Amino acid sequence: MIPIRLDHRLVFPDPSLADEDGLLAMGGDLSPERLLLAYRNGIFPWFSGRIPEWYCPDPRFVLFPEELKVSRSMRLLLRRDAFEVTTNRCFLDVIQACRGVIRPGQWGTWITPSMVEAYVRLHEMGHAVSVEAWQEGTLVGGLYGIRMGGFFFGESMFSRVSNASKYAFITHVRMLQQEGVGLVDCQVYTPHLDSLGARFMPRDEFLEKLEVLRKER
Repeated sequence: MIPIRLDHRLVFPDPSLADEDGLLAMGGDLSPERLLLAYRNGIFPWFSGRIPEWYCPDPRFVLFPEELKVSRSMRLLLRRDAFEVTTNRCFLDVIQACRGVIRPGQWGTWITPSMVEAYVRLHEMGHAVSVEAWQEGTLVGGLYGIRMGGFFFGESMFSRVSNASKYAFITHVRMLQQEGVGLVDCQVYTPHLDSLGARFMPRDEFLEKLEVLRKER
């Protein structure tokens, strides 16, 4: 299937039209209005070239907060308060650090300068969230994502010290559960998230849960 080309109109095609890799459409812009519309419909942006690509994979990789797996070694770190975890203290630093991560089998990064600018705008509007892990006053790990009602869309994470991003993620998921968040979108499979309890969910089921949870607060 040839991905649908977007124009200036704020509209996305039906997610069921995505190809086997989840690619649904190409083009458009990264305005806050378009990004929020995408997330409300279970669609997220990625860059592999010069223009945005919009994805809605089937199945979707997700984490139910109550199914979070915490290994014995991580439980020991949490009991020792090995890192200080904060929220929204330095969003730009976090997304820039995620942009700089070298990932196996991947050339470059999908977090382009235009993506950084777009998500900083979303952060200023109260939609994008950063989570920071600190060690002796130094930023050593973290993650960022989009909060929409009872739903959290995870975007990217980074670590400069072993287990820092995992520590931040576990701490944040526990906080989200206390706040009534029902599902964390991990987008696509990674062994890192698999070890934390994430699992696959059919796209139709994912979109049904999104429809309900994004309206809850």
